[in-house]
Amino acid sequence: PTLLLIPLLRVMAVNDMAVPALQVSISLNKVELSVGESKFFICTAIGEPLRLEWYNPQGERIVPSKRMALHTETSRSRLIIYNAIIEDAGIYRCQATDSSGHTEEASVVLEIFQRLTFKDVQSPQEFRHGETAEVVCDVISSPVPVVVWYYQDKEITEEHYSKFQLLPNNNLLIHQVTKADEGVYRCEASVEARGEIDFIDIAVVVNVPPVLSVSQQSFNATADYQESVTFTCITSGSPDPVVTWHRKGQQLEPSEQYFFSKLEGGRSMLTVRNIRQGDGGTYSCRATNKAGSQERELFLKVFVQPHITLLKNVTAVEGSAAMISCVAEGEPLPEISWRRASDGQTFVDGDKSQDGRFEVRGRHGKSVLAISGVRLADLGRFDCEALSRIGGHQKSMFLDIEYIPKFLTNHTIFYSWEGNPVNISCDVMSNPPATMLWRRERFTISAEGTANTRVHSAEGKSVLEVTPTSDRDFGRYNCTARNNIGVRYQEFILAQADVPSNPYSVRLSAVSQRLATVTFMKPDSHGGVPISYYLVQYKEVGSQDWRDVKSHSVQTTVVLTGLEPNTTYEVRVAAVNGKGQGEFSHTETFQTLPIREPSPPAVHGQRGMGKAYRLGLVKQDDGGMPIVEYIVKYKTDKEEQWMTKLVPGANDFAMLQPLQWNTRYEVEITARNVKGLSEPTFYQFFMPQKPDITAESLFSGLGLGAVVGLGLGALLLLLVLVDISCFFLRHCGLLMCITRTICSKKTATSGKGKEMEEGKAAYLKLPLKEENGKESLKPDTIEIKVHSDNSIHTKPDDSKA
Repeated sequence: PTLLLIPLLRVMAVNDMAVPALQVSISLNKVELSVGESKFFICTAIGEPLRLEWYNPQGERIVPSKRMALHTETSRSRLIIYNAIIEDAGIYRCQATDSSGHTEEASVVLEIFQRLTFKDVQSPQEFRHGETAEVVCDVISSPVPVVVWYYQDKEITEEHYSKFQLLPNNNLLIHQVTKADEGVYRCEASVEARGEIDFIDIAVVVNVPPVLSVSQQSFNATADYQESVTFTCITSGSPDPVVTWHRKGQQLEPSEQYFFSKLEGGRSMLTVRNIRQGDGGTYSCRATNKAGSQERELFLKVFVQPHITLLKNVTAVEGSAAMISCVAEGEPLPEISWRRASDGQTFVDGDKSQDGRFEVRGRHGKSVLAISGVRLADLGRFDCEALSRIGGHQKSMFLDIEYIPKFLTNHTIFYSWEGNPVNISCDVMSNPPATMLWRRERFTISAEGTANTRVHSAEGKSVLEVTPTSDRDFGRYNCTARNNIGVRYQEFILAQADVPSNPYSVRLSAVSQRLATVTFMKPDSHGGVPISYYLVQYKEVGSQDWRDVKSHSVQTTVVLTGLEPNTTYEVRVAAVNGKGQGEFSHTETFQTLPIREPSPPAVHGQRGMGKAYRLGLVKQDDGGMPIVEYIVKYKTDKEEQWMTKLVPGANDFAMLQPLQWNTRYEVEITARNVKGLSEPTFYQFFMPQKPDITAESLFSGLGLGAVVGLGLGALLLLLVLVDISCFFLRHCGLLMCITRTICSKKTATSGKGKEMEEGKAAYLKLPLKEENGKESLKPDTIEIKVHSDNSIHTKPDDSKA
């Protein structure tokens, strides 16, 4: 059988074959890597290397870590660097050493660079109209990038420097920025050496101070006429200004007398209601935004002002004409004008729109706005304003448009099958609301439905639920929508769904003893209904029992498991949708691989404790049957007789012991399954010289229990020494307590008399402390007795403390 993995090290035959010269090579010579990327390098040795080692740019041998991983075989080693940083740059060396101590090495140069990175660039960036604007674009890379600015898809070059200036820090300076300079600026950075380029779009917003105007500055009114006057203030600026109204130095707030409103086009309005004589005077309109503020004054003089007496809402039919009348009175007789709220367009007496549909005719305080060919876009509010030299009055009306029903969807074909319900939706927009009904071959389907149809209705929507029971239920259905303006029809088709066509191009891949992967192409037709899954059937040739495997969702790859080795199978595929299962594809035949001897195991070694060596076993292809055991034979390079060790196939290592110090060993490992033995894998390792007897080696030979016992013994000895020191120097400690206990039994009477005579005994009551440092509220205390020899005895005072 073909070897799937080259053995790490083969034992040379005992003949005098020439040993190949040791050569080392690395897959790459020079690599550029950006910060944060990962890379691997493969070092290959030709000859008989004993070991392969990697060294970093600092000359230190590389050991595996989270960021640097090593995968080493006998003549091949892979170094992986994850998430590279600048400090990883330099020359990496791979060194091979053979059994004679001869070394060869190869190197690879790793260069780390910083990719283009934009740091916290804000967008949008706002500036005030007229000031010098500095658009910030903070970008870093190594080497330093070249930055180019673009505006309106054109590069900002020297000819623009009267307006623009590129700063050394790559920012863009715009002199006397205006609203015309507002837009999206592109900051593009590139590193020519790497061909790297990136950009970021920055929105520049120019805040323009408010510009305030009033369409009418002076107003007249009549006192006690229960009328109102409306001040209109037109503002512009960026951002939109906030408008406030003031009178006599005070800001006006909404009330029964003051009403505020805002219309499109920057129009802000203040309505003063129920005008009295004291309401005359100056009113101020103040507009404020980020860029500044502006204020204008308006004047109200209280006389008789115009008054609109007639203005009503109007309803018109789409395509017809509408007549809107506004009647006003006042002295002098006011002029009447119209304003369309949707776009702010105004019309006065004699005006006619460009399309000729709007025309104003007025006479003696009455104005008529005539609209021909009314459209849906005309729907909305219209303002009538009556003005004279002493004031003005404004009222609003609403123009409502009625129109024939309009269907909102073009989805008119639906698919189903017998027994499967389907919803056919008819969506309509109309004014007034339309009544909707369904027809089938000139027959009306009632709202209650039939045996296999039901109607669900809502405003502007009617859903016909059909459950086909035969071919007659398929065909055309008609939705009719009707209101007092007209009637419209929409036809729907209920088509009969079919099962999918058969998949094709069935292929088998990755066939082994127990597994096979089936791939295929989707069918040309899904039958009008989405495919639910694919059914893969397979069986042994000659068998009549097909086994089923469903695909995951609509994936076109299915893995067959549990196959028998060296067996011929047939496989076919069918698609399944809601209607059912389609036809099977063409049947394909394949044969699983036969059972064979396993492939040679891969081996890696690691020195164990003491005179042991741990030999790692990596299972390769088992040939279709489990590995029963590994046969490990080993001997010294000076002996002829092999020692044999049998290792169960479930194990992943073999421990060789006891071994001799300062000796080279040869190993031969063979895997066995029920079919037979694999080719052997050869391996060599060297046991070092016997280590010196040091503290480290002494402790390393002891078990965990022995080390803990020695530590406790040392601690106990230290405590005894401290206690003896306290006994002689401080007259305290455990030994002192034992001595006093023994002595006190002999001299209890004399001791008590001495204490009374000297008068040096005292008792202190100390409150107990809780764990948090607060005094306990319990009456428990500790009695402390102070003797003349400065020793202290404590005992509980009738407490549990």
